[in-house]
Amino acid sequence: MNLLITLFNVLNRLVYLYTILLVVYALMSWFPGAYQSKFGQFLGRICEPFLDLFRRLPLQFGGIDFSIMAAILALNIAMEVLQKILISIIY
Repeated sequence: MNLLITLFNVLNRLVYLYTILLVVYALMSWFPGAYQSKFGQFLGRICEPFLDLFRRLPLQFGGIDFSIMAAILALNIAMEVLQKILISIIY
């Protein structure tokens, strides 16, 4: 059981880190040329494959792309569901 809890904690921290990377990637849109920097290209390679799943959905309203918010929400919901499953297994 401790192994499951440890694995969940590691996964939870990785999802938290990925969420931070998604937010930083979104904020980079405010700075001209930020996506072309080495750091921007690195974040693009990490974030774009996941974000492409959400960019296929109609999440653009008034010129604002809400796909990053949907991606973060989906990550958080997945972690909540996983936590509920883990709790039901342990107890």
